[in-house]
Amino acid sequence: MSPTLTIAPHSAAPLTVNRLGFGAMRLTGPGVWGEPADRPQALKILHAAVADGVNFLDTADFYGLDVTNRLIAEALYPYPKDLVICTKVGGARQPDKSLVLFARPEELRISIENNLRTLRQEQIQLVHFRVMPHGEVPFAESMGAMYELQREGKIQHVGVSNVTPAELEAALQLGQVASVENMYGYAQRTTLHEGHRETRSGEVLPLCEQHGIPFIPFFSLVHGLPNANDKLAELARQKGVTVAQLNIAWLLHKSPVLLPIPGTSSLAHLRENLAAADIQLSAEDMAYLG
Repeated sequence: MSPTLTIAPHSAAPLTVNRLGFGAMRLTGPGVWGEPADRPQALKILHAAVADGVNFLDTADFYGLDVTNRLIAEALYPYPKDLVICTKVGGARQPDKSLVLFARPEELRISIENNLRTLRQEQIQLVHFRVMPHGEVPFAESMGAMYELQREGKIQHVGVSNVTPAELEAALQLGQVASVENMYGYAQRTTLHEGHRETRSGEVLPLCEQHGIPFIPFFSLVHGLPNANDKLAELARQKGVTVAQLNIAWLLHKSPVLLPIPGTSSLAHLRENLAAADIQLSAEDMAYLG
């Protein structure tokens, strides 16, 4: 397993995790909705990930709906002492399978209570607030609600997701930011979200490095930079690995604050992803990738 990373190192309760986590979203049914097609395999994947050294799981109560949280609890509760479960709030699934974003304090509280119930926890170790673009609720009000839930003991550490550089700077003025979760990968460093809003993750990463904040990249294989994947594919061919494996290795070499969370619904693919931690990239390799 890859080297470790510490979340909230200056807090009273830092969390040290291995630098290759697991994103649970793909354990749901098609369209991130409903139960997995192969529920026994989904449970096996969670068991195998933890058995192979993964001690950081990323989930959300709107995955499924509630599916990944319930799978995690069924597979792993009572949880290993070193396991960190990270969830996010700020979204809810509707009966038509659409995702509705929210940011009101009372809505965030309901979501936290739901996560606590489905994960069978008294306190969630790390929660990301998924920023709602162009929302009616002021960002400071939403973050204030998150910190209030932290003071109540329902949340141990507060992080943010889908943030722009300006929003991260604003969050840092409001309280301690334990981690950031944005879309980021070798070919995706400027992200467009709802309403063509740019999170500019390539600029968020240096801010995380400056402040010692772990950056958790999701959807890292989404294409964005023109011709980028041509180089990734060529170097993967030379090293005898898959493009997905090389992308994970690139993330691990790109910055010590990056904590990749590749997800999968295949046990074989899980093994491939975890093997990416052993891929060594030289300075020449990184220069070639650019």
